[in-house]
Amino acid sequence: MAVLLTGGAGYIGSHTSAELLGAGYNVVIADNFSNSTPETVRWIGQLAGRTPALCKVDLLERDGIDRVFTQYEIDSVIHFAGLKAVGQSVQAPLMYYHNNITGTLNLCEAMKKHNCKRIVFSSSATVYGTGTNVPFREDDPLSATNPYGWTKLMIEQILRDVWESDHEWSVALLRYFNPVGAHNSGLIGEVPRGVPNNLMPYIAQVATGKRPHLNVFGNDYHTPDGTGVRDYMHVLDLASGHIKALEYIKQNCGVEAVNLGTGRGTSVLEMVAAFEAVSGMRIPYVIQPRRPGDISICYADPTKAKVLLGWTAKRGLEEMCADLWNFAKNNL
Repeated sequence: MAVLLTGGAGYIGSHTSAELLGAGYNVVIADNFSNSTPETVRWIGQLAGRTPALCKVDLLERDGIDRVFTQYEIDSVIHFAGLKAVGQSVQAPLMYYHNNITGTLNLCEAMKKHNCKRIVFSSSATVYGTGTNVPFREDDPLSATNPYGWTKLMIEQILRDVWESDHEWSVALLRYFNPVGAHNSGLIGEVPRGVPNNLMPYIAQVATGKRPHLNVFGNDYHTPDGTGVRDYMHVLDLASGHIKALEYIKQNCGVEAVNLGTGRGTSVLEMVAAFEAVSGMRIPYVIQPRRPGDISICYADPTKAKVLLGWTAKRGLEEMCADLWNFAKNNL
């Protein structure tokens, strides 16, 4: 039996694939390579000592995803695949709703047809919307401020409804916060196409000379230095969280929403300073106006992950920045 990772060649998916293979799981990756490359799969194999099975398929192709389940004995799914740029989702909402929602519906139909009823969903802290009651807890009110966030919230509801219709399903909704860093080998990491949407890939491109400076959106928030505060965690900690969630759903039916984060907030300028200290590179920045929809402070209460899954984030800012810099200077 195998675990299917949709979007398994992407940033988070590739690290999770490598960790799963290292833990002895059989892994099948389904990816359309819209934001990744087949070469990543080769690096995953090099890291793990064995290469995952690979299917080039788009979740919008119902027959294609059905063939994956026909070809391989899949007993559980980790669902990463989806468009993820907040700004782009505002500009092209229909594309986001069609891709993310329809793709998930096709996946669930294939799972149902082939009697595969275990799924770990890659959700997001964006489902807490503009909430101000930090740290965020899983039972806080949910909302969204952009189409990307709404797709995450809608998919959570779809999976809840699937379970309501059939209590043999087991669903983990992993709401993670801000994954950063790279594999400590330097072989895999985040390589966004076009202008990065997240802080750390942008910092990496400034450090390697690809961009002249970092844009910092807002320095008038009610935070210690005026810049936004987020919960940054190492991507390898996040990958291990998926393995813990997979172990949990193999033993339990039901639906559980779980935050994956460190429980600590770090401001944009604090992260810039941490990266400069590790890399020895200066990161010039320019203060820009706030972006619509951004909130001042966002970090997790990770208690449930510790109690339910036995998971805690282990790596600190220095390791996040060191691994990112190791990857960036060799690959960007």
